[in-house]
Amino acid sequence: MTVQSQFAGVWCPAITPLDQDGKLDLNGLKQHLQRLTRANIDVILLMGSIGEFASFTLEERLTLIREARTMSSLKMVANVSSTCMNDIQRMAEEAYRVGYDAVMVLPPYYYGQTPKQLLSYFRQLGNILSGQWFAYNFPARTGCDLTPDLIATLAAEFPHFAGIKDTVDCQSHTRSMIQATRAVREDFAVLSGYDEYYIPNLLAGGAGVISGLNNVMPELFVSAREAFKQGDLETLREIQQNIGTYMSIYAIGDDFVSTIKTVVSRKFGYCTGVSRNAGGALNEHECRTIDEVFDIKS
Repeated sequence: MTVQSQFAGVWCPAITPLDQDGKLDLNGLKQHLQRLTRANIDVILLMGSIGEFASFTLEERLTLIREARTMSSLKMVANVSSTCMNDIQRMAEEAYRVGYDAVMVLPPYYYGQTPKQLLSYFRQLGNILSGQWFAYNFPARTGCDLTPDLIATLAAEFPHFAGIKDTVDCQSHTRSMIQATRAVREDFAVLSGYDEYYIPNLLAGGAGVISGLNNVMPELFVSAREAFKQGDLETLREIQQNIGTYMSIYAIGDDFVSTIKTVVSRKFGYCTGVSRNAGGALNEHECRTIDEVFDIKS
């Protein structure tokens, strides 16, 4: 019988609300995390890609780590990725200190990394991190791929290596990751980074999903989680089709962060659509499209 990871299920990589001047909006963040908590998801990921981690100073990131942990009773994981190992260690230590269940780390970005370099890098991390940790595979952004064999090697060596977010738009890559890691660790969590692969991930034996759409409609993914537990294939079919429809959000606007924040702003009203790396606010046509897709009444 497969041992389920304690981190299995529905994750939300939470947006980081900003005010109109682009400063941290902790009140908006609190409202957002409380809404996610009420929706009964399993884990909140702080400062993922949608959370704009690369746009914040180290001090802002430490502030977010401290403040956000008090805003939800759910399991929480902090993305502490950086190109500076000392900053990773500092953020990770603070996250563990204030009660995060784990941290998450990308491979070094900007410089392309060979498999040998990646193995050395994550072994160094495994030796300095004092708590549970996840790897974050996003080759479209980092220029390198964490292969199933590499991750299985690390999973066998480091008991605190809890899992991986596999953000690769190829289900066979994630399926291979599941098979390779299962051979060495039954409790290792392989999570899809693409919303529409949640149900295929579960069917392949994976642990779940880290889905940007959960910022908008966590209830849909929670219902999929429950339907899967009950073996309700008809409901899963309907949910999969709905997820496919809502995936159109990623084609609206110039960047998915601003688009998701705009949906949250228009649908729930507690944050702005401002993001630091956006090329500008969505235009009127794009906002109307959002309203139509998500049934937002003006």
